[in-house]
Amino acid sequence: MRRGEIKSIAELVRMACREEGLETPLNEYRLLQAWGQVLGKAVQAYTKELKIYNQVLFVKVTSSVLRQELLMNRKSLVRKLNEHVKAQVITDIVFR
Repeated sequence: MRRGEIKSIAELVRMACREEGLETPLNEYRLLQAWGQVLGKAVQAYTKELKIYNQVLFVKVTSSVLRQELLMNRKSLVRKLNEHVKAQVITDIVFR
């Protein structure tokens, strides 16, 4: 950053996180927290153990009917979750 350049606080925090290697874990955390907001409370009640490993979100679903429904909409869910976080965090979702 050059002297005299004006940056917002949000941009400075984002740059600092990127330099320290914290951007990816922070985005992953934000995506996991957004699960209930994007899919709703009803879906959140039937999902447990959300984990991200190698850009794949693993979700344990306690209802087989809901698992099938989520599986059919997997690609749109990936897109919606990434859009909510405003970053490419996951590339796929695995439902168990």
